Amino acid sequence: MAKGHIVTGLDIGTSTIKVLVAERKAAEWEVLSYAQIPSFGLRRGAVVNPEETAKRLQMLLSGVERDSGKRISSVFVNIGGSHLHVTPSDGLISVSRADHIISEEDRDRVLQATRAINIPLNEEILDVFPKEFIIDEQKGIKQPVGLTGVRLEAKVILLCYFQSYFINLTQAVLGAKLQIDDIVPSPLAAAEAVLTREQKEIGAAVIDIGSATTSLAVFEEGDLIHLAIFPLGSANITNDIAIGLRTDVAIAEDIKKQHGSCMVKEAVSSKASATQSRKKIEVFDAAHSLSFTKKQLVDIIEPRVVEILALMQKELKSIGRGELLPGGVVLTGGGAKLPKIKELAKQQLKLPCQIGVVKQIVGLEADPALATVAGLVMGSSYFDDGQAEGLLGLPAGFMKGWGLKFRRMFRVFIP
Repeated sequence: MAKGHIVTGLDIGTSTIKVLVAERKAAEWEVLSYAQIPSFGLRRGAVVNPEETAKRLQMLLSGVERDSGKRISSVFVNIGGSHLHVTPSDGLISVSRADHIISEEDRDRVLQATRAINIPLNEEILDVFPKEFIIDEQKGIKQPVGLTGVRLEAKVILLCYFQSYFINLTQAVLGAKLQIDDIVPSPLAAAEAVLTREQKEIGAAVIDIGSATTSLAVFEEGDLIHLAIFPLGSANITNDIAIGLRTDVAIAEDIKKQHGSCMVKEAVSSKASATQSRKKIEVFDAAHSLSFTKKQLVDIIEPRVVEILALMQKELKSIGRGELLPGGVVLTGGGAKLPKIKELAKQQLKLPCQIGVVKQIVGLEADPALATVAGLVMGSSYFDDGQAEGLLGLPAGFMKGWGLKFRRMFRVFIP
């Protein structure tokens, strides 16, 4: 990584690849360069063509290096896609010391014991997220080290991934002549950028609506308690518009961005707005002429957004958190820019809802689509006099320690 606390975040998404170069100054970050480029070689958030993705990365990074005047040699990169999933597990050990004081080694051993579960041969465990420790049947313990007991149990969630997609991602980044500082699941990176410590403590969720996937990350008592990714996103809305208005996907995307809205009721809530909703909207290009009303467009968009939110509500209910998150829901991703989506989400989820924008990076646009790339930078580790810091010391803390684990993993891939 570059010296001077300069960090590069690389968000490889289905439709767009984003890169952010920022420098840490005291308690805030300052943007040195930001750029994005249409992606290629991804499907539903996962890299399927590493060679083509690597070419796009090289194109993007050459421009960023010229703009920032910095050579980029390593990056913090995200991993996404519906192949990521969590599964509950638990482990049990006997405390090793004769005085029965629980050590760091005991904690590590019990967490390692939680990995001893059967998973498909083509999957691997990415990380272990403790939910609670139990000492001699005393439940609800967050930090067991230093306490006394005979039996130590751990209840965790294991974050798993499809091995081939992970290898494709690393090959794409390494193929662009970059080293990998760390790999972070997209939902956790987005949460790092938009959730406060208080929200994570009392219970909150991040819903990240990307192009081809929508992810849900739920936090409580400061810890990740659930994560799920679904193969539906804002591209499905665009496709619905293309089919409904019988037009090209590119034109449908422009229509969504310029004229789209999520709520019919809001669009026709008064006589004036009802008249406005029936007013014809004309769209022209070199070969097409389209005419539609605001209500017709909302009638196409709203059902798909409701479907996505219904999946989120069902998932929250499955973990006993339906309508029970005092910290509310924060919406991020490009899909969060749809007008009235906050109001529709509040109505469907019956929870406080807000649009998540990054405020801690000076010079970065207030755009929910930038949450993941910003979170990669904000949750990063950096080297100071050869010592790893950042992830091991930042207050947010739920990505604590990943850097060292991933650097060991990458020895398999780096020539």
